[in-house]
Amino acid sequence: MAKVKKNIIMHGLSGSLGRDHYVRTMRDGRTIISVKPDFSNRQFSEAQIKHQSRMKAAAAYARAASKENPIYAKKAQGTAKNAYNIALADWMNPPVIQGMDLYMSTIRVQASDDVQVTRVMITVLDPLGQPVEQGDAKLELGIWWNYQPTQQGRVQVNAWDMAGNETQREFDNPWITPKASEFL
Repeated sequence: MAKVKKNIIMHGLSGSLGRDHYVRTMRDGRTIISVKPDFSNRQFSEAQIKHQSRMKAAAAYARAASKENPIYAKKAQGTAKNAYNIALADWMNPPVIQGMDLYMSTIRVQASDDVQVTRVMITVLDPLGQPVEQGDAKLELGIWWNYQPTQQGRVQVNAWDMAGNETQREFDNPWITPKASEFL
């Protein structure tokens, strides 16, 4: 694949170039020349069909969300991507829960996403894995999601992004301090 920048002959060229090549101009002004793909004998695997279905759902979300949510346009400013591309990527990438700690009896969760984490829910579980307390954490300082529990136990954290993707992660009981012998 050839990439052309600031060439008088290629300026404004797009579409077919002969029988075997295709020319397109990108949003940032680059002109890309590539060989036309041949799909005449292609058979898709089960995983490819599943991925195509996921891409169709992502495209449907991105078409609507890129127009309705100005955050996607804001994230696209200054990049070669548009709001549709950002919304599509948001659909494909769930949020990430980096970690959780206990700070002065407050559960603090650090979660991130390529666009925005919209909600973090904390569930305190008993030793059998049954919920004893559940509630939404509040965003503070732009990176920490804080929750003040009334119970102790294992902690389950769920995080959501704007596209509705959910990530779940469990942490051992943060109230139990390790014994001195465990450090040796």
